[in-house]
Amino acid sequence: MAGRDKVGSLKEYIDEALKNIRNDREITTSLLRDAMLYLSGAEDRHEKIGQVVAKYVETLQRSNEQLVKLASLAQKRESTSAEMTSTDREEIFDLIQNKKETA
Repeated sequence: MAGRDKVGSLKEYIDEALKNIRNDREITTSLLRDAMLYLSGAEDRHEKIGQVVAKYVETLQRSNEQLVKLASLAQKRESTSAEMTSTDREEIFDLIQNKKETA
């Protein structure tokens, strides 16, 4: 039964991480769209908000990396036993911790 609780909580963590990743991507994409519209107004605006746009793109890149990690964990889980390795736990913790730091 304890093994099932760990698996259940792993699924909950993965679901939470996916939800956070999707929310971050949605917000960042919207902000990036707004920035692109602003940038199209005049050339001098690139200098004003170029760093901000770079951060938006960076956020999307991080979420891509998080998705790849989660996909890797899911693939491991399907191809092996339901036991989590210490590396799996660390990767999930890093994903959740990263979300808290960016919030």
